[in-house]
Amino acid sequence: MRAQTSNVDPLLRPFRLKHLTLRNRVVSTSHEPAFGEDGLPKDRYRAYHLEKARGGVGLTMIGGSAVVSPDSPPSFGNLLLYRDEIVPWLRRLADDVHDAGAAVMCQVTHLGRRTSNYSGDWLPVVSASPLREPAHRAFPKAAEPWDIDRIVADYVAAALRCRAGGLDGIELQSYGHFFDSFLSPSTNHRDDELGGSLTNRLAVPRRVLRAVRDAVGPDFVVGLRMALAEDRPGGLTFDEGMAAAEQFSADGIDFISTIRGSIESDASLARTIPSIGTPLAPFLEFNGEIRRRLDIPVMHAARIADPATARHALRAGLLDLVGMTRAQIADPHLVTKVATGQEDRIRPCVGASYCLDAIYDSGDTKCIHNPATGRELHVPHIVPPAVGRRRKAVVVGAGPAGLEAARVLGERGHDVVLFEASDQPGGQIQLAAQNPRRRDLLGIVDWRVGECKHLGVDLRLGTYAEAQDVLAEHPDLVVVATGGVPNRSFLGEGERLVSDTWDVMSGSLRPRSTDAVLVYDDHGGYPAMDAVELLAPSGARLHYVTPERMLAPDVGSMNSPAYLRVFAADGVTTVLAQRLRSVRRTGDGRLAATLYSEYTEPETETELVVDHVVVEHGTLPNDELYNDLLAGSRNLGEVDHRALLAHDVQNVVRNDAGRYQLFRIGDAVTSRNIHAAIYDALRLCLPV
Repeated sequence: MRAQTSNVDPLLRPFRLKHLTLRNRVVSTSHEPAFGEDGLPKDRYRAYHLEKARGGVGLTMIGGSAVVSPDSPPSFGNLLLYRDEIVPWLRRLADDVHDAGAAVMCQVTHLGRRTSNYSGDWLPVVSASPLREPAHRAFPKAAEPWDIDRIVADYVAAALRCRAGGLDGIELQSYGHFFDSFLSPSTNHRDDELGGSLTNRLAVPRRVLRAVRDAVGPDFVVGLRMALAEDRPGGLTFDEGMAAAEQFSADGIDFISTIRGSIESDASLARTIPSIGTPLAPFLEFNGEIRRRLDIPVMHAARIADPATARHALRAGLLDLVGMTRAQIADPHLVTKVATGQEDRIRPCVGASYCLDAIYDSGDTKCIHNPATGRELHVPHIVPPAVGRRRKAVVVGAGPAGLEAARVLGERGHDVVLFEASDQPGGQIQLAAQNPRRRDLLGIVDWRVGECKHLGVDLRLGTYAEAQDVLAEHPDLVVVATGGVPNRSFLGEGERLVSDTWDVMSGSLRPRSTDAVLVYDDHGGYPAMDAVELLAPSGARLHYVTPERMLAPDVGSMNSPAYLRVFAADGVTTVLAQRLRSVRRTGDGRLAATLYSEYTEPETETELVVDHVVVEHGTLPNDELYNDLLAGSRNLGEVDHRALLAHDVQNVVRNDAGRYQLFRIGDAVTSRNIHAAIYDALRLCLPV
């Protein structure tokens, strides 16, 4: 049902989808957070989606993508819809989400070649043609008639399990998987009756769709998430995509969730699911054309990160239902905050794509600055007020860890003073944001500063706190979040001759276009890559050296393409598997960097002469204040790990004469990332 003119916020207008009435137009589209257990949506998975339902979403979609066959082994924690045991777990999830007022559907697929031959049951993966999938590196076999027969039957059985589990509908997946491997000319190279013309290429997808539609009956929603233009040589064109969508609509789909692009490589995936530094909602006009030409509801999600953009999409008639998926990973209560006039308090999605990269890096989805996401069984999204005595807390350092500590303690109702030596809060995020493409990271800081002001935290910028300043506040609790300082100590010689990535990001190192610069990355994360990106416009000859066997292994596939474009466009020389041993000054004032390989016997050394050496080796704790305060603390800095992991109160007493509890968090402990720093603060301060 198309949107009607109304004075009601378009995000909050109900929507009729076939027989189903959604309470509003906001959707959490299908995505796989990898929270399942044994391929089943057990309690953790259910709690994650239930939080969005409690937060006001109209429709939450699970299982991106839930697989229908054993020869579609999970590549990122997928649910296993070919198991009968999944039905009661689906039922429990559906019942809870319905009780909270939202609808729930599941994306259903056979991954085809987008998985591994070396996982699950080690069955050969299958696709329309035997073409390797670059991202997962699988070589598939070409589907035989009997493969198609059984996979169609598996789709039907999976759809029936979803219906038996009480879900409101399903969504078939048609981009990068088995279904559309027949549809796309880039993956269908067959010379039989299933290849060649669009009519032939549509045969298998239409067979799947019609079989599912007939099996589930008219009172169960069946949608399609589809790439309508692959935007790659030899790929599905928009005209063919529209022709296919019109045919699928005639075959009985109830809605279409639109995709532009393809996902076979890191580069194409990053274009299809745009990340930080790209325009918001880049495909809305594309979707508007689809909506004008189809008679079924159109849904879309691609970097629609804020309510204003989502409203525009609905008001302009570009969409019927708006997917705000990553936005609700950052804040599952987004819709409720819109509805209650608290839009300014929505925790923003900054587009970091840590939610996606973390699946491959550490096993499951994590929001870069909401550590409660995925931990709903143990950590609340809404911090409750404390019961009992109001405490005086001093937090030192307004980086992500310190800001989060101050925010949580403020939410708990305590009296909080936050000292920050700089005249700007944010710590190392301020440095990272000097890369213009990553400036949106400041949203992590801005939101917490706004929350601290709302909560009455006494934020003292430009104030270098020493021990006497802290003690003058007569604190019950001191949290040291003073961060770290660049670590150059790994060098055997020349520590004072080199620069570090902070020098680059702060602008204190500005090489000339005629200079040669060696960037040595013994960290593997974002800092050195940001430094290269910032140095590249100078025209200097850049040499990136790392002891790793690949570039920046801790930068995931959603973020690496932007850096790799810089490497390619600016001719950055890359040297892998080499360590930096020492740096010395040459007779003409340049720097000679000695590199060596661990893989030769005896070790072989080479020397590279450059004008600047920039090193990245993480940070060492800036712990002087912490050490100054230790003797006067009750716990002498000790953290009870069992209590911390149980989200219980810290009660360690190692000094009966101590006047306050003392803790340190974030990089003041050891060199880690933004998520770790914020999680440190949240779980330490939540029980206070």
